[in-house]
Amino acid sequence: MINRNTAKWIRKSHRYLGIFLGIQFLFWTISGLYFSWTNIDEIHGDHFKNMEYQPQAFSGLMAPSELNIKEGVKSIEIRDISGVPYYWINKNQLFNALDGTSKLFINEEEALYVAGNYMRNGLVVSNVSLIEKTGKHHEYRERLLPAYVITYQTDENLKAYVSAIDGKFQTVRHRDWRIFDFLWMTHTMDYEGRDNFNTTVLRSFSLLGLITVLSGFVLWYISSPSVIKIKKRLKGKK
Repeated sequence: MINRNTAKWIRKSHRYLGIFLGIQFLFWTISGLYFSWTNIDEIHGDHFKNMEYQPQAFSGLMAPSELNIKEGVKSIEIRDISGVPYYWINKNQLFNALDGTSKLFINEEEALYVAGNYMRNGLVVSNVSLIEKTGKHHEYRERLLPAYVITYQTDENLKAYVSAIDGKFQTVRHRDWRIFDFLWMTHTMDYEGRDNFNTTVLRSFSLLGLITVLSGFVLWYISSPSVIKIKKRLKGKK
């Protein structure tokens, strides 16, 4: 049998661990409920996109080898920028695929053209701005900068992002995505970049959570009338 002082210590530890971990457990539960009740395609903003868009086919393109790139061509992609084909070479430079001229940045009008291809018809643009840097908690993070932010007139505060360097449509952000992003941060407990499941904070809370659950089982075992009766019966037979 566990003596009274030990039982008291276990009970007190269980209580204070429950209070300390309760808020995080609540966040885990709320975020889990939100994730299970939402459509991930809607979180990605697919209902705001033109899902039937097919890239334009171009002909008469010059050979990439004619661009005389010193380091050679390691990777190549084609961009449709205002109806003009461009090569995105080695993930660092745009070249006109018809005449070989280089392009450092796309302009605002070209960004609107790119966004118009990927966003659904009927959306009204309310503002266009250029961002050159973002923080760790910005909704547009770990992507190419600078980038154009195209804001639409919607209740969801809808924004599309187009890279100014390579002219590529990057992503869509809206109200439900931002809620998801915040809850994902509380779920993973990665308050820096959201997606790191190996943070010290998460490991610590997970371990403390396990200890809290185990202490609850111990409390049940030492205080359950049924267990106590069984112990007395076994003791009496000896």
